[in-house]
Amino acid sequence: MATALHAAELDAVFSYAGRTAAPVAQPLPTRIGGFGGVQGLEAYIRAHAISHVIDATHPFAAQISRNAIAACDATQTPLIVLQRPAWVAGPQDQWCHVDDTTAAVNALPSTPARVFLAIGKQTLEAFAAKSQHHYLLRLVDAPDGPLPLPDCTVVIERGPFTVAGDTALMIRHGITHIVAKNAGGTGAQAKLEAARALRLPVILIGRPDLTTRRIVHDVAQVMDWLFHHARLGV
Repeated sequence: MATALHAAELDAVFSYAGRTAAPVAQPLPTRIGGFGGVQGLEAYIRAHAISHVIDATHPFAAQISRNAIAACDATQTPLIVLQRPAWVAGPQDQWCHVDDTTAAVNALPSTPARVFLAIGKQTLEAFAAKSQHHYLLRLVDAPDGPLPLPDCTVVIERGPFTVAGDTALMIRHGITHIVAKNAGGTGAQAKLEAARALRLPVILIGRPDLTTRRIVHDVAQVMDWLFHHARLGV
């Protein structure tokens, strides 16, 4: 998205949440950090004369998306969501769909298992309720403090990942179950294809249900939306 905006020579700013120590560089002016809630985002939109907002956050970054909805409504700023299509199970997949993290914890077996916990580091604490399992965590950055799981292994890697690499990772760590968020896209899909090949069960957490928004799935649709608004003078 940033590359397309830069190529079109549009006046745009790229905003990172700041959760990653070394975020990927973008071809646009970049800001890092939160806005200070809905009121902070409203103030930013007004102070910088923002005419359009593209919500291209992770599908599970629900709070900033809710803030964007509220701030754009308050400032009457057009909003569009660029979001990767959700993953859909194939006939050979063994997926258990759950609504949230708590349900994912409950879906794990009672007997000890070796779980690939591919959910990032924000919601790990809930899985301490089933401390009988060994958890494999794959993180972008090394943890900056003790993790809430008593029995875990941490692998530091940044995607995109490959099916061969994820298959080897799961075999090496004796993985029996996978817990993942339905983030969609190709960058993290390899683990699901590896699970299919290894016939491993996947507990897949569904996306948060947000207020109805205009959602598109590719950059070209966002650019069409921008240029359509420009023609209308909106």
